[in-house]
Amino acid sequence: MPVADANGQKIWQRRSGRESLAHWLMWLIGVAVFAYCWQQISEATTWFFVQDAPRIAGDIWSRATPPKWEYITQLGKPIWDTLNIATLGTLIALVLAVPVAFLAARNTTPSRFLIRPIALLIIVSTRSINSLIWALLLIAIIGPGVFAGVIAIAIRSIGFCAKLLYEAIEEIDEGQVEAITATGASRWQVMAYGIVPQILPAFAGIAVFRWDINIRESTVLGLVGAGGIGLQLSSSLNVLAWPQVSLILIVILVAVVISEWVSAKVRGAII
Repeated sequence: MPVADANGQKIWQRRSGRESLAHWLMWLIGVAVFAYCWQQISEATTWFFVQDAPRIAGDIWSRATPPKWEYITQLGKPIWDTLNIATLGTLIALVLAVPVAFLAARNTTPSRFLIRPIALLIIVSTRSINSLIWALLLIAIIGPGVFAGVIAIAIRSIGFCAKLLYEAIEEIDEGQVEAITATGASRWQVMAYGIVPQILPAFAGIAVFRWDINIRESTVLGLVGAGGIGLQLSSSLNVLAWPQVSLILIVILVAVVISEWVSAKVRGAII
C-alpha cells in the first residue's frame, strides 16, 4: 500500500501502477488455472467413493488390527533382501557416478562441447525415470527377482550421485589444483592429490544420503516383482491378509527409521 506524508502526498509506493496490474493479472491467471484443474479432477473423480472413504478406512483398520505378530518369522529374509538391494544398488551407482561426475564437471571434463553434454544426458536420463519404472523394464528384460531390483536402484541413483558430485567438483579450491600443477604433476596426479581430497567429504555424505533414500525405494520394488519385502506386501494385499499387511508396514517403518538414524549419525560424523 502507498505511504503518504502529513499533507496526504504519496511519498512511497511498493509497486507502480503497471506493476500492480501485472501482479493482479498473475494472480487472476493462477486462480483460473487452479479452477480449470480442479474442474478436470472433479469430472474424473467418483465422489461417492471419496465420501465413503472414512467408512472403508475404518473397516480396513479393524481388519488389520492387531497385526499378525507370528508372521514376523517370515519377514527376516525379505527385509534382508531389501537392505541388500539398497546397499548393492548404491555401491554400483557410486562406482558408475564418479567417472560421470568428472566428465560432467566444467573444470575436469576433457571436452565441454562433446563429452560434457553426453555426461549430463546420462545424469538427466537416469534421474528422470522412477526406480519402479526401471524395475518394470528390467523385469521384462532379465526376469523378476532381487537382481532386477539392485540394477533398478543403481540406475536410478547414478544421476542423483553424479549431479551432486560434479557440483562439488566445480566448487573446489582451484588454488590447490594450481599449486600441484605447478610442480609438474601429471593430470592424474593433479586429480588424485588436488581434487579427490577436496571432494571426499561430499562424496561420503552423498553416498550415505543416497543409501538412506534407496532403503525407502527398495521397500516398494517388490510390488512389481523386484524382490524384497515389497513382494511380501504385494502377496498379502492380493489375498486381503490385512493383519499381515499391518505387520509388514510396521517392519518397513522400523527399517526406515533405523536407516535414517544411521544416516544421520554417519553424516554428522563426516561433517
